[in-house]
Amino acid sequence: METNNKDSVDGIESGLAITRGYRSRAELLLRVLAFALTLTATVVLGVDKQTKVISIKIVDTLPAVNLPVVAKWHYLSAFVYFVVANAIACSYSAISIVLSLGSKKGWGPVISVLDLFMVALLFSGNGAAAAIGLLGSKGNSHVRWNKVCNMFSRFCNQVAASAALSLVGSVVFLLIVVVATLRLHKRSQ
Repeated sequence: METNNKDSVDGIESGLAITRGYRSRAELLLRVLAFALTLTATVVLGVDKQTKVISIKIVDTLPAVNLPVVAKWHYLSAFVYFVVANAIACSYSAISIVLSLGSKKGWGPVISVLDLFMVALLFSGNGAAAAIGLLGSKGNSHVRWNKVCNMFSRFCNQVAASAALSLVGSVVFLLIVVVATLRLHKRSQ
């Protein structure tokens, strides 16, 4: 009778070890995915630049003046914040991957709290970029701000792609927090 009881306890423990192994692999995979997404979002917006020659007619009797106008990501503080937020999340993700592969003694709670900070940082950066992106796309007639995406379509498309990648990266970080919370919940039972 003791043997059967011991075998069932060993079976449960080995089942828990297998579940923990899958959860650790899933978390590592999510961290690698978060790294790739935030790195790509940073690079896509970081290299975004478009130059257009625009004709401006100052006086009806004079010919139009052609001026080159450049759109760059660092001209808008919301895009600077977005790029910096994604770069921080990318760097943190690389560090957390190294810590996940190495010894985890004492780092679990710290990593979980920092994961939460990355979720907040990325979502705030996405909100800032989305607000300016929407303003560039639609304009604001109340304050007479014209839309610029009709002239700088490639620039705006890269901003949208970068924001989409970063949003998926934010959701991946949120999933990492959920997995860590479930792991902590299972340990407390």
